[in-house]
Order: sequence, then C-alpha cells, then structure tokens
Amino acid sequence: MTRGRVLVAASILNADLGNLAHAVRRAERAGADRIHLDVMDGHFVPNMTFGASTVAALRGVTRLPFDAHLMISEPSRYVDEFIEAGCDSITIHVEVEEPVAPTLRAVRAAGRAAGLALRPATPLAMLEPFREDLDIVMVMTVEPGFGGQAFLREPARKLLEARRLVDHRPWSGELHVDGGVNRETAEYIGSLGADVLVVGSALFRRGSDPARETRLVRSLAEEGFAHAFRGERPPAPRDRWVRIATLPRAQGSGLVRRLEEDGIPVIFLRGDGPVGADGVREYDLLVPVAAEPAVRERHAPALAAAEASAALQRTADAGDGG
Repeated sequence: MTRGRVLVAASILNADLGNLAHAVRRAERAGADRIHLDVMDGHFVPNMTFGASTVAALRGVTRLPFDAHLMISEPSRYVDEFIEAGCDSITIHVEVEEPVAPTLRAVRAAGRAAGLALRPATPLAMLEPFREDLDIVMVMTVEPGFGGQAFLREPARKLLEARRLVDHRPWSGELHVDGGVNRETAEYIGSLGADVLVVGSALFRRGSDPARETRLVRSLAEEGFAHAFRGERPPAPRDRWVRIATLPRAQGSGLVRRLEEDGIPVIFLRGDGPVGADGVREYDLLVPVAAEPAVRERHAPALAAAEASAALQRTADAGDGG
C-alpha cells in the first residue's frame, strides 16, 4: 500500500513496559511504518529503559523495521549487540564523550542505517564532520530522557538546514523528528521537510485510537510538506519505483552490480518486453523514484553502454532469426 513520503515511527517508550510485545503489535495494526526503540542508560539521560536483550526478544513479534535511538554514554561498547538484536537503523548522540565516527561506520558496515541525534540546544554544525557517514539526522524537539514532553518549536527549524547533511544519499538519507510529535505539531513538522516522525505518547495514552492518530499525523505532515514545498519538490511516495531500463539479463546484471555498489536499491525482474533468441523475456530494472535523478546522472555512461549492447544483441538475434 502506498502511504506517501512521510513515515511514522511508533515509539514504545510510553507504552506498557510490562507488555511491550502487545505494544509493538498494536503499533503495527495502527499502520506505523517502524518501531522506534528509545534506549537509555541512566547516565547520558536521567532515565533507564531497556537494552539489546529486550530488542532481540521483540524482533520476532513484527516484521516492521526497528529504529534504535541510543541515548547512552558509550554507544561504541554496545552497538554490536543492537546490530545482532536486529535493529535496522541505529542513531547515537553527537554529544557523547567518545569518537562517534567509528560507531557510525560500524553500523554502516553491518548494512544498517547510521544516524546522529542532537539535543535541542546543540547546533547543527556539530554534525558536519560526520556527513559522509550519515544516513539519518535526528532533530530532538524535547530534551531527551522522558516521553510526554511539550514540543519545542524553534529547535525543529534545524530541519531546514539539515537536509544538506544527507542530500548525498537522495534515496536513503532521512530527517527524523523526535519529541512532542502529535496531530497538533505534525503539519508544522511536515512543512520543514521531515521524513520520519517519531510518535509516542499520542499513540499510547489512555483512550487513544492509535490507528486514527497515525493517519492524522501522517496526513497532516504530508499536507504541511505539500504546501511548503509547492513548485519545488512534490511529495513522492517512498515505496514508488520507476523503470529505468529494459535489458537482457547479461547486460542488465552488470548495471545492477554497479548500482548496488553505489548503495542504490535495485529490483531486477522479468518484464513484459522483448523476447530474446533464447526465448526469455528481457528484464526490467527499477530503482526508487528518489534515486532516479542520481542514477541518470552518476551512471549515465554505464546505462548508455548497457542499452547500446542490448540493441546490438537484439539486432544480432533478429538476424539469426531471419
């Protein structure tokens, strides 16, 4: 199902910690796109939650991606445990008193998305040295440590400048907002270009309808984005793919390898195009809509070479058939 460009990550921080499996299932039924896991050590922030063993126990409950936010003093000591537990993305804080680049690289080397979060008072410039290692920038709009706090409007404005920190990953770079996200703040957050909205208290407070809250937050954020960026960058659903070529398997396989080496997601499957001399239909090569401009810019020579080679093969096949 196409849901749009804005994703909702359900934070289970304020759910029933005695029955987190139920909270995860409830968030999934409500239509959340991800499960957000707030990990706190009682040192970096004045609160404690759960660790990697809890995350590992929850991994079998859902197929939704796990988005871990490590509010801990020494993430380098524990990051491998969270990778092993099944986290799909791991965000640490730029304010920790240890080198952060090695931890980001360890996350990316494991094939997971790596992110940096910053407290409301931390300037965005703190993230600049780590740009090449970033998949995620998380802007905190409350002080980290406790759920249910009021949204801080001014720190959210960092989102407008934060895009440049992930624009070298147009198909995978994401801007996250965490803190005070609900139906009252979603439209404003969307107008700042946020990609992922972390929603917690609004989903799990007593008497709430998580499915309705999820729909409202997503639709209001989409509306805010559409109005703010009208004429510049129309909203594109995250799950929409576009065909960039139809090629015989031999020519397409090499191009697929090039794109994957560049970190671009690719789908390569038999299409409904021409049938080769071997009686096999050619393959469609698809990439996410957001990745298409980069593919055509960065890989134009390889794409042209593959299409020229395919054209020669088709001509040869036609001659053999005649």
